[in-house]
Amino acid sequence: MAREKKVLIIGGILFGAALGLQLLARNIGGFGQWYAVTVYPLLTGTLGRLTGLFPFSVVELGLYALVIFCVVYGVRNIRKPKKLLGGTFLLTGALFFSYTINCGINYYRQPFSASLDFKVQPSSKEELVELCRYLTECVNENVPDAVPEGEADAGQSHFPSISVLNKEGVKSMRALGDEYPGLDGFYPLPKGLLFSQILSYQQLSGIYSPFTIEANYNKDMTAYNIPHTICHELSHLRGYMREDEANFIGYLACINSEMKEFRYSGYLAGWIYAGNALARTDMETYRELVGGLNPQVLMDLNANNLFWDRYEGKVAETATKMNDTYLKANSQADGVQSYGRVVDLMLAYYRTEN
Repeated sequence: MAREKKVLIIGGILFGAALGLQLLARNIGGFGQWYAVTVYPLLTGTLGRLTGLFPFSVVELGLYALVIFCVVYGVRNIRKPKKLLGGTFLLTGALFFSYTINCGINYYRQPFSASLDFKVQPSSKEELVELCRYLTECVNENVPDAVPEGEADAGQSHFPSISVLNKEGVKSMRALGDEYPGLDGFYPLPKGLLFSQILSYQQLSGIYSPFTIEANYNKDMTAYNIPHTICHELSHLRGYMREDEANFIGYLACINSEMKEFRYSGYLAGWIYAGNALARTDMETYRELVGGLNPQVLMDLNANNLFWDRYEGKVAETATKMNDTYLKANSQADGVQSYGRVVDLMLAYYRTEN
């Protein structure tokens, strides 16, 4: 059998298997949940554990190597269209299959909210205001020490080293797994991208790699974002792919952490989510709450805005549209708007705890 034919057959098998699994997950009730709790943990415990041994992002370096390989392969086979198309087909099939088994099926598991003992329901504006006032108090109570004058980022909140944050992120998620069985399991260390500007230009704070089962984040962004982003991305390694739920899980992990900087990150992330919702309904009260924030918090928020403003442009717009299309393709019908639903989960949790 000719080599080109073998390549096409293997590529076809991978495509067919991935497509079949996608159809099962989308059309057979309970398949996604069964897969997420029986098969996917095995992948996290093997491939995720293997790539977790490396101190750098395997998918990041793998991406650079793949680009170089594709360029070289394309140049060498430019006069061999059958071989070039066959190789492309095989690579695409392998990536589609890897994405499906390590990520795609998990979009059809039971949501994290289904395992909670509190009810998510519509809330009044008064309840939202009460939550925002509570979060304002919590943010102010957990403000870290400030960066000393004369140093870079002076006046902003000081955070520990990346290695300390990575370990605390895993510790916080494991602790949360003791309370919520769906979050129990192995967590590899999260990894900041070596060239985090790749994420900055896409206006992304973090990304889960389905090809290597890694939690990656933007280490260049304003420091207060990092703890919550770490926990958000680690939640995907438990099979919870929905962004609103990953935001909520990250919030829970951070506010229950023993480390003040993590609690600050979680409460401030929650304040931003809830505050944005409040601003759309009651700008006057929102401005009042902004005025009640510790000046250091305002400095952190301003630094964050300035950071992301530097990367606004066509690349960011295109990335947002692609992300929106990706979410809708995985049955998150509201696209990027689904991020706002974290507020309903926070309100339900607040009612239970207070």
